[in-house]
Amino acid sequence: MIWHEPRPADVPLRNRRDWVLVGVIVVLAIVEYALRPVLHAYPLALAVTIGLAPTLLWRRQRPLVALAVAFVVSGLVAGLAADVPDTYVMVYVLMLPYALFRWGSGREMVAGILLVAANLAVSVAVDRLTLTDAVGGAAILCATITLGAAQRFRIRARSREFEQVRLMERERLARDLHDTVAHHFSAIAVRAQAGIAVAEVRPDAPLEALRIIETEATRALAEMRTIVRVLRRDEAAELSPNPGIADIPGLADHPGPRVAITMRGDLREVPTPVGTALYRLAQESVTNARRHARHASLIEVEVHADDQAVRLKVRDDGEIAGTVSPGFGVLGMIERAELLGGECQAGPDEHRGWLVTAVLPWRAR
Repeated sequence: MIWHEPRPADVPLRNRRDWVLVGVIVVLAIVEYALRPVLHAYPLALAVTIGLAPTLLWRRQRPLVALAVAFVVSGLVAGLAADVPDTYVMVYVLMLPYALFRWGSGREMVAGILLVAANLAVSVAVDRLTLTDAVGGAAILCATITLGAAQRFRIRARSREFEQVRLMERERLARDLHDTVAHHFSAIAVRAQAGIAVAEVRPDAPLEALRIIETEATRALAEMRTIVRVLRRDEAAELSPNPGIADIPGLADHPGPRVAITMRGDLREVPTPVGTALYRLAQESVTNARRHARHASLIEVEVHADDQAVRLKVRDDGEIAGTVSPGFGVLGMIERAELLGGECQAGPDEHRGWLVTAVLPWRAR
């Protein structure tokens, strides 16, 4: 129900463009007043046009207040000085109903509709507008309001989709970590059993087993904490074998542009969660390049490990048409990298094609 609709949480702050907009409106109002002789006898028209322009500065933070000031003042002018003509520049007031339905709460929307309807009624009552003009004006206002509401709910739907992607990526990461934790606990159990079995013939075996158990338990505990931190829903995750860094060369075994894979550094000791994440990032990047890179003939995948982190770079030589914004797949990649304490960036390469880079530390936070 519209009455209980809350205000959006991401209301942008006033910025320089808002001040520029008000300045442009003031200049246009003065120019129109100078060029339209019919306005010379009505300086009040110019005063109202300029005086209401600052309401645009409040249209996002205080949409109802801005609309109320503009429509109450214009309604008073219509009632007390019906012969004062409107300026063409006054069309800017349409931004206020748009802003009200884009940024206002449900109660503010209802109040705003009543104010707009009252303004039109006053204009018709004092013969400032004919009934036909009022109907036309109401249609324009309805179109403006509809546009604001449509933008509001489109942004909300996109935010929900993005949140769903984040939740799905958290579940996938938790599922990937599950097998690693299970491996650690299996090693703990095997070492404990082996220590007990040979304790009689090798007195030092239990101590050696305890050292290994301590190491495995520490790793398992750290990864369990990661799972608890990233998993935010109660549904059970489906378990499946996890690919790792050794599976990245297999990404070349698919139809499409040739995939050249280069792997440098000592990758044998890469932790399983990091290796799985690198594979997922490389897989998503290669898949995106095959789907979206026009006329691409080569996809380069580079994996490089150093003492601090493992780095991934995926680039293609395709063409990018127009402005490209990251999709939900890219947002999921960024989310996964950040959950492991790393970072991932994606965007057009300075030379040609699309470039994805990721840096993951050896130990996830």
